[in-house]
Amino acid sequence: MFNPKYSFKFNNPTKLLFGAGMIGRLRREKMPGTKALLLMSRGRSAHVSGAYDKTVEQLQRLKVDFVEFAEIMENPSMEICEKAGEFAKAEGCDFIVALGGGAVLDASVAVAVMATNPGRLWDYVVGGTGKAQPVACDPLPIITIATSSGTGSEMNEIGVISNDTTHEKIGFANPKCKPVIAVVDPTFMLTVPPAYTAYQGFDALFHHVEAMMSRSLNVLSEAIALSAISDINEYLPKAVADGSDIEAREHVAYGSTMAGITMQLTSLVAQHSMEHAMSAHHRNLQHGAGLIMISREFAQFFIDRHACDDQFIKMAEAMGAPAPASSQDFIDALEKLKKACGVDNLKMSDYGFTKDECLDLALNARATMGGLYLANPCEMTDEDVAGIFEKSFR
Repeated sequence: MFNPKYSFKFNNPTKLLFGAGMIGRLRREKMPGTKALLLMSRGRSAHVSGAYDKTVEQLQRLKVDFVEFAEIMENPSMEICEKAGEFAKAEGCDFIVALGGGAVLDASVAVAVMATNPGRLWDYVVGGTGKAQPVACDPLPIITIATSSGTGSEMNEIGVISNDTTHEKIGFANPKCKPVIAVVDPTFMLTVPPAYTAYQGFDALFHHVEAMMSRSLNVLSEAIALSAISDINEYLPKAVADGSDIEAREHVAYGSTMAGITMQLTSLVAQHSMEHAMSAHHRNLQHGAGLIMISREFAQFFIDRHACDDQFIKMAEAMGAPAPASSQDFIDALEKLKKACGVDNLKMSDYGFTKDECLDLALNARATMGGLYLANPCEMTDEDVAGIFEKSFR
């Protein structure tokens, strides 16, 4: 009998350099060009962690010329990605080195496309008000150097970009934007503050949790997801408690980087669509924090409908639940992890949300990233989504 779990497609040409000190191996690799756009955030984290100095040293050893664009913000906007693309074009850059956390890595996909193609980014975006035009010219090649553990974007061709005018936050992807090389050096993550460590770690966790709930789960993505869930559950509280714990940082980084692979093997579900609607309307909301806020009620919706009980029990076991026999054990394990990381009391109201927004957020989530709803393990209406927001509100 045909088993859909044993049917999948996977192609990732990215060369991954993973482990403490692996930035020192970059100089041994062949670069995809001769002049790089060094893409960074407008913060100081890459300088504080030493990632900037070590990356520049490697580029100099490779005799690669580069120019810097350090203006990427959290929830990167369409306009800033277009500006970076124009800058790369004007400076004659032929590849991108994306040095930063999830925002920078996400932005690099859009920048790579806009550096070689005309018009506006939303001309090429699929979903919402995007025009879904084909990308005519090959994007610039990308090298990613991750400085945080959360999105897994160092390993894939997907970037989530915000259109502040239309209040849309949409995943933008192009298969030619898969990074040529990805460097994940956990020593760059030792200075990430505790709260951000937790938010980013939960983002990585929910990538795997959503894959486990997805209709498109397969035998490979399940194995990777359960491995990563186990590591994040054990080591994220340690990384939050002591950022200098390199062992903890390595394990959480593994969980995050593997998320970049599970997302290529298996579609996420609507929890991510819902959070993108939240942070599209409230730009000061960190993505991982938003996911944490709605996670209990989102999972409870499917547990109440017995949509994927076996998957919840497997995840509960991976999270250390002793002999789990019920899908509700997953909720208990999730709440225990939140408390261990100090994020169990996050409030939507602290970020400016009001309860009367719930249906508008639900409609936005489906309009901008409705494709993820197709992977849900059972039907979920807009009213259901609004109900989840309402139950999550405090």
